[in-house]
Amino acid sequence: MMCSMRSRVWAACALLVAGCAGGALSVRPESVETFVARHWRMPLAPQGPPPARYTPLEASLSPEACGTCHPAQLADWRTSTHAAAMGPGVAGQLVEVLAREPATALTCQHCHAPLAEQAPLVAQTLAPNPAFDAALRARGIPCAACHVREHARFGPPRRDGSLDSAAPRDTLPHGGVTRTPAYLASEFCRGCHQFEPDGYALNGKLLEDTYAEWKASRFAAAGVQCQNCHMPDRRHLWRGIHDPDMVSSGLTITVVEDERAAGTVASRLVVENTGVGHRFPTYVTPLVVLRAELIDAAGRPVSGSRVERRIGREVTLDLEREVSDTRLAPGERVELAYVHAFEGGAVAARFSVLVYPDAFYTAFFEALLRQGAGRGEDDIRRALDDSRRSAFVVFEKVVRSKAGLNRPP
Repeated sequence: MMCSMRSRVWAACALLVAGCAGGALSVRPESVETFVARHWRMPLAPQGPPPARYTPLEASLSPEACGTCHPAQLADWRTSTHAAAMGPGVAGQLVEVLAREPATALTCQHCHAPLAEQAPLVAQTLAPNPAFDAALRARGIPCAACHVREHARFGPPRRDGSLDSAAPRDTLPHGGVTRTPAYLASEFCRGCHQFEPDGYALNGKLLEDTYAEWKASRFAAAGVQCQNCHMPDRRHLWRGIHDPDMVSSGLTITVVEDERAAGTVASRLVVENTGVGHRFPTYVTPLVVLRAELIDAAGRPVSGSRVERRIGREVTLDLEREVSDTRLAPGERVELAYVHAFEGGAVAARFSVLVYPDAFYTAFFEALLRQGAGRGEDDIRRALDDSRRSAFVVFEKVVRSKAGLNRPP
């Protein structure tokens, strides 16, 4: 049962983004779709031996090697979820999955550690991988996963839109860069953020459907790509549900005070998806809670006064059943109405929006530890601690009782 449970969870863990001198292009660039299909053909092929003229630095797949010339990108990447894609939660589970279901484990790595050199086994034969680099595997999604194929470098057009270099390639570090607009298109992100039409689904909905959600939105119609929000100014940040500023920027949250009788509060907490280019939240892992409660003069909740409403796609831990789906598509809103008499020493009402980015993982890791996490137990315990610490309050407002105006909570 646990093997099956792990397999289904990791189906969701993809849950777990004119020439330089003014001359005309000599070759018409291939289409975005053609490039993406070739670049992300899974499993990725090994890089193979580097060109003889490459220095050890040029031949390295280590992020730090790339950071020698691209320090800003390295610094951003180190803070990102891409760098943590093979964190303790993933690594701890894959210890056992790799032994029992090696093909499943390697499939998980397609998104969590994509390079062939990060896989302990050869995908086609499940034999030990002679090119395996354990240290590189631990780096999650390194620079080379997106930018290096057969030791050749690929990247976006220059900021002026140009693709060609004025200098001969053999004079440039690592033979220069092949530039393509694909790096600026949402299709580049699709492979790890969208299941195929026949992929794992619950209640008729794919478990991973982010690209399709974006494609159906007004943002896609306006030409706003994934990279515009998740890689602003081309920064390698990939901020998302774990980042309070990112979450806040995508929502409009207000408290509307309605007419109320003396000694009562009558307000509505309103959350609208005004800036998220897909459903909020898009995955089954987060949970967002709208909360209203009375508080006393010390800011403590008054017992029995709390009311909540949840936003998320909640599923059972074995991924067999969808419990509810209250996510907000772009433009949708939800309200929590709160009418309550000020009683029990209450001087105000507090309205909050709380975000639990790893709510599913918290419950899953707790269950996994109860049942036995095997050789990955230490990693799973660390992952559980991390998941519990990830929660934050993205909005809070206090509405005072008229009788308590001079008694701040």
